[in-house]
Amino acid sequence: MKKTAAKKQPKKAPARASHDTALPDAFRDFMLRDWRPKKARKIPLVKGAKNFHARRRALSERFPGEYLVIPTGHEKVRANDTFYRFRPGSDFYYLTGNVEPDCVLVLEPTGKKGHKDVLFVEPNTGRSDETFFADRNKGELWVGPRMGVPESEAHYGVDACLGLDELPDYLAKTKGAPVRVLRGFSEGVEKAVKSKRKDDEELATVLAEMRLIKDDLEVRELQKAVDSTKRGFEDIIERLKIAKSEREIEGVFNLRARMEGNDVGYGTIAAAGANACILHWTRNDAKVKAGDLVLIDAGVEAETLYTADVTRVLPVSGKFSKEQREVYELVLEANLAAIAAVKPGNDFLDPHRAAMRVLAEGLERMGILEDAEEALQEDKQYYRRYTLHNTSHMLGLDVHDCAKARQEAYRYGQLQPGMVLTIEPGLYFQVDDLTVPAKYRGIGVRIEDDVLVTARGCRVLTRDIPKGVEEVEAWMEEVWARQN
Repeated sequence: MKKTAAKKQPKKAPARASHDTALPDAFRDFMLRDWRPKKARKIPLVKGAKNFHARRRALSERFPGEYLVIPTGHEKVRANDTFYRFRPGSDFYYLTGNVEPDCVLVLEPTGKKGHKDVLFVEPNTGRSDETFFADRNKGELWVGPRMGVPESEAHYGVDACLGLDELPDYLAKTKGAPVRVLRGFSEGVEKAVKSKRKDDEELATVLAEMRLIKDDLEVRELQKAVDSTKRGFEDIIERLKIAKSEREIEGVFNLRARMEGNDVGYGTIAAAGANACILHWTRNDAKVKAGDLVLIDAGVEAETLYTADVTRVLPVSGKFSKEQREVYELVLEANLAAIAAVKPGNDFLDPHRAAMRVLAEGLERMGILEDAEEALQEDKQYYRRYTLHNTSHMLGLDVHDCAKARQEAYRYGQLQPGMVLTIEPGLYFQVDDLTVPAKYRGIGVRIEDDVLVTARGCRVLTRDIPKGVEEVEAWMEEVWARQN
């Protein structure tokens, strides 16, 4: 596409709140003068620039001659004029490393083969117009500076960078050309682009399947997230000495996530007692009592947005009871059997099958299932009453990563080196389940690890987070001893 002079869009009035007062012209004039000019500085490349570039080139090869439009999304309203903290779209971040809202990446075809990277970002006009002090949504004195156009081009290592105000005219010129847009992130971009839903879905699928295989940078970032998560679990153990509510457990973990990463990768589950039998318990508003188990399913999201996903079960008193230990050790056996099945060439579902067989046979020994073999039959699946979820999902930029991948590449595909998946079998004995002996009712146990498929087998990224009964008890004792 030939570059032509961009048509200036009508300038919008700066965003104001209902409680803001009007700005007198004299005040505007006063604010626009006597600012020290910014010094020129060298702009460093974004960390991982080579990886981002390689991913864009790999995507380019899949769609020769087509425009690919990938928006990051916008801030979402939390209440009236306050917003949730922005988190970029995972695919956009995967291709750029950019974390600013509103931006759009376009891969512009340069012929039958190859693309030019064009990144659209919010311009930084410095102190040259009133935006910097009058716009509470984008103004530098309200929300901090954004990088700007030439700086972004240098920082992200793209071929070209343009202001977001130039995007409408740019997209208008793609009409009649083959275009695909990543849907679900920007209604405005979708309306401006004439694309076919089927083509757009294929773009999302290709990106998801690219992300199935992690490169070395991604694995390092996942390990960082896991290491921070371990420290977050130790914060929880410290707090368990005095914790009165699940919310305290959530709070101390989330503090670690913000201190060492971007945030938590998902809503922290801090489920005490029978709440552990509710798979996605995130209310975290119940009391913590002596003698309870607390199931904590939590993960730190690194600054690079890669998230850990770890579950450990801790006895509030520091020791498992006989019944708690019996259930826990069965789940641990299933966890280890599933990890042993993580190797290249195995089906993605092989770890799940291994874990479910261990659980079914254990449930038979406990007198809960009459016949494990019958319970495991596809047309029966009686074991699922006590363990509703599957054992694994992919992990990466999203806690449930690569969700748009085809089933034959993911759920019904084979494990390949570079894939990272969770191993998380669990047993949940509801308090009112009359098929379960009374002594086990209200016990919920899940043990979850993050596992990298390697050329010869696997590497457990969470191997340093204790999970054996004696290991967990010793770990808690050690953490508590540090407090004395």
